[in-house]
Amino acid sequence: MDALRRDHRRANVSPSDHVMLEFVEQFTRDSTRLGPEDLDKLRAEGFDDKAILQICVIAGWFSYANRIADALGVGKAR
Repeated sequence: MDALRRDHRRANVSPSDHVMLEFVEQFTRDSTRLGPEDLDKLRAEGFDDKAILQICVIAGWFSYANRIADALGVGKAR
């Protein structure tokens, strides 16, 4: 888990997990830059449309929740 926190590119995870994590990183940074080729990469690694939807929903929810927490100063010293 620590390796994932430091740099998912160097973590000891499966090739399909690497592709999924690259997708999630781009989804989080700027989802408008994702295209059909990114979905094709996920599908080539065995992710079906339901799994891709789940990846997007979970990544989107975490992004939303973290932005709300950041805006409210959750976890910051007062």
